Amino acid sequence: MSNGDRNEGDDARSDEALMMEVRAGHTESFSPLICKYQQPLVNFFRRLGVYTDAEDLIQETFLKVYRYRRRYRVTAKFSTFLYRVARNVWVDHCRKAARRKDLLERYEDDVPKPSDRQPTAARLDVQEAVAALPEKLRMVVVLSIYQGMKYEQIAEILGIPAGTVKSRMHLAMGRLKEHMHGD
Repeated sequence: MSNGDRNEGDDARSDEALMMEVRAGHTESFSPLICKYQQPLVNFFRRLGVYTDAEDLIQETFLKVYRYRRRYRVTAKFSTFLYRVARNVWVDHCRKAARRKDLLERYEDDVPKPSDRQPTAARLDVQEAVAALPEKLRMVVVLSIYQGMKYEQIAEILGIPAGTVKSRMHLAMGRLKEHMHGD
């Protein structure tokens, strides 16, 4: 059986060898690593208490590993390296969640309180309000509030000045407030 006929699940190359191939520019060698570690990472993040965002954290982990590929050195098992990156992604996730909570607490007087009987309806109202925003405003809201990114990072992602991000966020918050209060 030639190397081209081998299934990803049958790949006999070590994880470290695959990652060195990725480092050398053979990006197709990254796929077997993803296949091998995707489910273990799901279990890892879920055991840490992340359920709804686990898939996003896995994707972020693999993206960080891939971005690091040119600097990768075999100093330990690949799985050790991967889980170190995954742990850092989880820590960042926790920090972002704490910032989101702080932001929500800071502006809780501006946000209408859901009734005790209908918390799901209120969440749906917020989702509907965010979905109704124009794409440029919605993107800034999602990246800032839901992804916990700073304005400078959002500016880099969107390729716009940080001042534009701030003005879009201000405009979006005004529209969300209008939508939620029915003004």
